[in-house]
Amino acid sequence: MKTRKSQVLTVIVLMVLVEPSLVKEATAHPCGQTFLSALIQLVPCTLSVVPFSTLSPNEPCCSAIKTLGQPCLCVIANGPSIPGVDHTLALQLPGKCSANFPPCN
Repeated sequence: MKTRKSQVLTVIVLMVLVEPSLVKEATAHPCGQTFLSALIQLVPCTLSVVPFSTLSPNEPCCSAIKTLGQPCLCVIANGPSIPGVDHTLALQLPGKCSANFPPCN
């Protein structure tokens, strides 16, 4: 019984020690926790960025654009190409959503 309690206590202590470093690492990335999670937030924008699309971004898309912010969007824009996404249309989303972000470098 004492062994089990000491194991649980050890795990709790390790979690307390490790957790702050995980939070620091997560917030250090401009897209929050992961690049993939940022892309998932942009799923509502899909129909506006497929090649030859003439659809304006919808409200959930614009909300995601504004929530992610310019630093994260630049990481995505400057990253690898995404199959099925027109890069030019994707770069126009902040303007179409009235996000008023400066251009990415």
